[in-house]
Amino acid sequence: MKTVLDVGNCNPDHAAIAAMLKRQFQVEILRADQQSDMLKCLEDQPVDLILINRKLDIDYSDGIEILRYLKTDSNYASIPVMLITNYPEHQQQAMAMGAELGFGKLELNKPETTQKLAKVLGTSAA
Repeated sequence: MKTVLDVGNCNPDHAAIAAMLKRQFQVEILRADQQSDMLKCLEDQPVDLILINRKLDIDYSDGIEILRYLKTDSNYASIPVMLITNYPEHQQQAMAMGAELGFGKLELNKPETTQKLAKVLGTSAA
């Protein structure tokens, strides 16, 4: 079973993302509110994918900064990361930093999102 770490989403968004992931894939879902929580999770267990909200719910800080940290730290640089944002310019910025093409919350239940996730998580369960 693969593991996904969701970083920076509010309770309703986390619940929606987790429900979609569990419906489409056989995954365990971990949650972190900010970078310090994320690093603790990563110390405790390996993950197969990190989803980072563009603006963290806890303090509205920039999720791109967490992505930058992950992609410049040799311990984490190889972990696939997707940015959660509806804005194409932020997706492009994230991909330029080494992220996979992510998705926006408005696209959560679209087939294209499942296809993007399947590249990392494997065949969908649906």
